[in-house]
Amino acid sequence: MADLVTVTVDGEPLAVPAFTTVAAAIAIAMRGVGGTRRSVTGEPRAAWCGMGVCQECRVTVDARAHVLGCQTLCRDGLSIETMR
Repeated sequence: MADLVTVTVDGEPLAVPAFTTVAAAIAIAMRGVGGTRRSVTGEPRAAWCGMGVCQECRVTVDARAHVLGCQTLCRDGLSIETMR
């Protein structure tokens, strides 16, 4: 089994396998409900393409806004804030 790292998603601690993407950690934390942010019309958005092109997975990571969650790996102590 992979080593676990602990990240914080919207203030809640979450243990995930090392090398998990931030987008996957958010999906685990939200249990498939919710998303990474809201559109300008209020619709929930989430990772779509998985390769950074659509930019639907943008989140704040360690106080840095607009980080692509599908392209960022989790590491121990990482702070993730969705823009919901």
